[in-house]
Amino acid sequence: MRASLIQIAVDEGESVAERRQRVASLVREQAGSDLVVLPELWTTGAFAYEEFGPEAEPLEGPTYELMAKAASDAGVWLHAGSIPERDPDGPLYNTSLVFSPSGELAAAYRKIHRFGFDKGEAVLMGAGRDLVTVRLPGTTLGVATCYDLRFPELFRSLVDAGAETLVIPAGWPERRRAHWTLLAQARAVENQAFVLACGTAGTHAGVPQAGHSIVVDPWGEVLAEAGAGEEILTVDFDPAKVAATREQFPALKDRMLGLEPPRR
Repeated sequence: MRASLIQIAVDEGESVAERRQRVASLVREQAGSDLVVLPELWTTGAFAYEEFGPEAEPLEGPTYELMAKAASDAGVWLHAGSIPERDPDGPLYNTSLVFSPSGELAAAYRKIHRFGFDKGEAVLMGAGRDLVTVRLPGTTLGVATCYDLRFPELFRSLVDAGAETLVIPAGWPERRRAHWTLLAQARAVENQAFVLACGTAGTHAGVPQAGHSIVVDPWGEVLAEAGAGEEILTVDFDPAKVAATREQFPALKDRMLGLEPPRR
């Protein structure tokens, strides 16, 4: 399987409409890939909190329409990163969209763990509730977003739901880049799964971004890693390695906690 992670720089001199068109063109250029992944909140920038409300859109809004068409044009599975979604009956959500090669919506995931503590995303957006997996030919994706990376129980639940490839779009700050790499490798090793983590480049609302999108195999080996700037990271990987790893080193079968209620 070939995956392309598009590490976008959110240029503050570029309008959201212009960025949508540019990113759609980048997706169409990845026609030779099986899976294309975009970062978190690339329309606004993950730290541009004041833009979340004004730029929020319904699920089937302009980003949805352009990304569906781009996926269809390229004939790829597209994890279109996430958008600030405006639910007509509720709050804003940080919502990821996954499209099939025919341009159909395969899944939408509302980010469960919101970053910011008592400000930013944590107070401006609602929390998702549902685990999301997507079956592709050859592998099952488990979908998570940015700050979710710090919560291993989410990823173990995704594995229990059948996930073999964990896809994580993010807007991760440069000052915590060491955590980004460490946690991506940890999630791969502990779940014996591939991790495809796609970040942003540039600066969002004064916050330098980490970049360094990364692909990690089930043994924790880094197969490919981007630099700090805007870049397309393309890597070939064999999804069958997940089953082989889990058979060769069956650590997941030795789990004792979380499988049944504890005895009293």
